[in-house]
Amino acid sequence: MDKKREYLEDFRIYLKNEKNFSSHTIRAYCADVFTFLLWIEDNDILNLDPKKFSQYLYFISQINYTKTTIARKIASIRAFYRFLYQEELIEYNPVDNIPIPKQNKTLPHFLSEEEVETILRGIKIETPAGFRNRIILELLWVSGMRISELSSLNYENLNLDQNEIRVFGKGAKERIVLIPDKTKEGLINYIDNVSNLICKKQRSSESPLFINYNGFRLQNQSIRKALKDCLNRIHFTKHVTPHVFRHSFATKLLEKGADLRIVQELLGHSSIKNTQIYTHVSIQRLKDVYNTTHPHSA
Repeated sequence: MDKKREYLEDFRIYLKNEKNFSSHTIRAYCADVFTFLLWIEDNDILNLDPKKFSQYLYFISQINYTKTTIARKIASIRAFYRFLYQEELIEYNPVDNIPIPKQNKTLPHFLSEEEVETILRGIKIETPAGFRNRIILELLWVSGMRISELSSLNYENLNLDQNEIRVFGKGAKERIVLIPDKTKEGLINYIDNVSNLICKKQRSSESPLFINYNGFRLQNQSIRKALKDCLNRIHFTKHVTPHVFRHSFATKLLEKGADLRIVQELLGHSSIKNTQIYTHVSIQRLKDVYNTTHPHSA
């Protein structure tokens, strides 16, 4: 297993340094590959019978995994063997032909403007942390940022004179997101007054924008917890995650007539296909409004 662990560690470094994958994706890929390496036991991974992959696919299909999870596990193993091939440790990639199960496409959940405002009003801004949390959720709503992009913001990423924030998305892809004047004013208030109340600490351009009471970068789980606490306090019945704000942002732009390519750019999608799902959401929203308001719809 020592040699297998060595290959796996090299693969982890490759995903981090060359592919620029997020830490979450790297953990998932490496865990998937590690599970596979345990399953094949003493078999040589550099000379593995392709039938083993089919057997493993059957094995994981018998477990109560979703199609999405199975697809990711296959993608992880494919990427691992692609890495071994690039390193010239194997002569060909034996898993290229393993089919990935088709995933059921589900429309993303989103919130109306009124629902977003209800949530934002439910945050108690009397405390420094409450004010910070309000700005964070408002930023998710008005910019379409991912939670990981927001939590990783530093002061150097801000260009508030132009209402711009520079973020780094999946694969370290850089893009500019925009914020309205009202949100900018709240963010400036947080920077100038509130952040020092959370933790008085000397700042530099590389300092994290959103911090906890110890002065360290606010982590994703803390943002999720703040949102959950707010939803519980106001008895909000819909299931809402930080990513739902991103879905709501995209849906609202398309409902207002924004060009699909512009929305793709603002979301940081590498493929237009990832953005097109929001057109289906908007069409469904139009149908719902029509069916509930038009006198001859029934």
